[in-house]
Amino acid sequence: MSNKPIILVTNDDGITANGIAALVDAVKDLGDVTVVAPDSPQSGMGHAITIAEPLRLERVSIFDGIVHAAYSCSGTPADCVKLAVSRVLYRKPDLVVSGINHGSNSSINVIYSGTMSAAVEAGIEGIPSIGFSLLNYSHAAEMDAARNIAHKIAKSALENKMRIGTILNVNIPYLHDQEIKGIKVCRQAKAKWVEEFEERTDPHNRKYYWLTGKFVNMDNEGNTDEEALANGYVSVVPIQTDLTAYNSIDYLTNEVFNEI
Repeated sequence: MSNKPIILVTNDDGITANGIAALVDAVKDLGDVTVVAPDSPQSGMGHAITIAEPLRLERVSIFDGIVHAAYSCSGTPADCVKLAVSRVLYRKPDLVVSGINHGSNSSINVIYSGTMSAAVEAGIEGIPSIGFSLLNYSHAAEMDAARNIAHKIAKSALENKMRIGTILNVNIPYLHDQEIKGIKVCRQAKAKWVEEFEERTDPHNRKYYWLTGKFVNMDNEGNTDEEALANGYVSVVPIQTDLTAYNSIDYLTNEVFNEI
């Protein structure tokens, strides 16, 4: 057993993705690092968990000499955190980091994100956690600047003892180090995807549908992740698992259900 912080690394792009290699490299000197990540891409899985089939862990040697241990998992990103905390680590980690995701998880994307759901699962367990995403969907994207940002943020989180269960959604613009203007703690922008299902026909003359869409930012009030990213800043949005709409409680009590 070491006195170093225990850091769990996971992602949703799969254990062989370039993004997780960059994240491991970013935190390798900050503590004892263990990796538990999906054995295949799990993007867009949200907070799905596996309940209808067994989960499997397989020890891998992808990160030889850098991490304490690494495992591929047959389940979702949330499964990875659950299994790591329950079966792999000898105690709860001091920090869970997820990513570096290939593509944005700003604004409404946080709802669908497997990367962020892994971080949220850690938060549910009372573990400080951070999800990192890079605004470039290419799996060959240059990771140097994102790696440096992840190192700085994870180091600060460990040294300054983030509150138990704190969850951070960090998005990084696809810029060179010297082009990034700084880090902004901000709120999630009000935005949505305007979606369409493109209808196609397969070689057997059966119809199928392909999801397409356009991201629409409807928020002009300032201090949002979308604004920060558009202006060359890293956005840091603290999120929580409590989905209660507190401003609706009185309205529902006094106006909608007052006679029931």
